[in-house]
Amino acid sequence: MLEVDAVQTYYGESHILHGVSLRVGAGEAVAILGRNGVGKTTLIRSIVGFTPPREGRIRLDGQPIERLPPYEIARRGIGLVPQGRRIFAPLSVVENLLLAARSGTDGERGWTLERVYAVFPRLRERAPQGGGTLSGGEQQMLAIARALMTNARLLLLDEPSEGLAPLIVRDIGRVVVRLKDEGLAILLVEQNVPLALRVADRVYVMSKGQIVYHGSPAELDGNEEVKRRYLGVA
Repeated sequence: MLEVDAVQTYYGESHILHGVSLRVGAGEAVAILGRNGVGKTTLIRSIVGFTPPREGRIRLDGQPIERLPPYEIARRGIGLVPQGRRIFAPLSVVENLLLAARSGTDGERGWTLERVYAVFPRLRERAPQGGGTLSGGEQQMLAIARALMTNARLLLLDEPSEGLAPLIVRDIGRVVVRLKDEGLAILLVEQNVPLALRVADRVYVMSKGQIVYHGSPAELDGNEEVKRRYLGVA
């Protein structure tokens, strides 16, 4: 579904991504792991068009998207759950959701308010509340639900566990697995290694703007050198 080939991305003259390549298949969950500052979020920004690459290709269903504006990339079926959640704090929960609602690329409305509430019952309870009054975990649920309301076929999750309590992280993990089981393709950027290994089908590890490792979760879990060197996991 998603192909990233030899992407080179810059901020001004600062060279951030150095020839990054990866794949996400239909219905597959792929995780990108790495320490802070290695280029994970820049890769997400390159895919969604916020910081287009200077070189390389990004294809969705075989069609190039690296020169399209972000709104057109979103219309083609990519949904973003950004780092920091970025919900609309003055709006209510239901307003946040309805603001994002649209038909999918096939014209269907698979994700509706009722279906989102079935996945996130807490959001039904909080529907009239302002987004800014929610807890961090509830805001993360809202950010994911808002992306689902776009009826995307590929969901990009940028550090969804950041700043959350372990119990909430476990809930987020269960949601990601459920979405994958329902056929949604997922690209997950994470520093939480146990979470990524639990939900992903394949894992990439980044360091200094490059992919330095690619394998299955089981292979990475058994590779102590990669975990110690690039992830700081003993």
